[in-house]
Amino acid sequence: METKEFKELEESLIQVGLKIAKRGEGALFIIGNVEYKTLVNQDVPSFKAIENPKLLESLALMDGAVVIGHDGMVRAYGAMIKSDTPFINFGTRHSAALSASKIKGSTAIAISEEDRKIRIFRHGKMILQIDALEKNVEASVSRAVNFLESIGAGTIGTIGTGILAPSLGIAFLPGVILFGSAYYLAKFLSKKK
Repeated sequence: METKEFKELEESLIQVGLKIAKRGEGALFIIGNVEYKTLVNQDVPSFKAIENPKLLESLALMDGAVVIGHDGMVRAYGAMIKSDTPFINFGTRHSAALSASKIKGSTAIAISEEDRKIRIFRHGKMILQIDALEKNVEASVSRAVNFLESIGAGTIGTIGTGILAPSLGIAFLPGVILFGSAYYLAKFLSKKK
């Protein structure tokens, strides 16, 4: 998938995630080739995630993850992802996201029903958090995704946990906290002046 298409997919998933989070519900999207077992019959045929956000949202509300290939096609829903790493102070959804994101080229987007935040994981690290309750946060999503893609996820390392996010992450857009390298953030922000 080209960078532009991948950015569109990420942005679409985050926008669907914001709708889910605002209602106080949770979900998990995995982009990439991960191992999973389905918890429900796969009666819905594969479809492009960005072309049917309402169906994607409905499938995301089932227990388990929605697995999406790098081509943007929904591969499975109601999928159980093997978790090999606990994500301290969070539940199984976040642990599954963390574990899935360790697989090369995979991205996990966890939507928390408890605190109504969306957390994005890559390379086994939480790299971005979006607060669904922040006013007009939808307007920040495109810039946040552009930022993630402009510096490359490989350069970002985690510097905190979700509980410490406001003090250790850097808020660079309303409702968005970046976790990672201050060097790359400073580089990005200096380009914007």
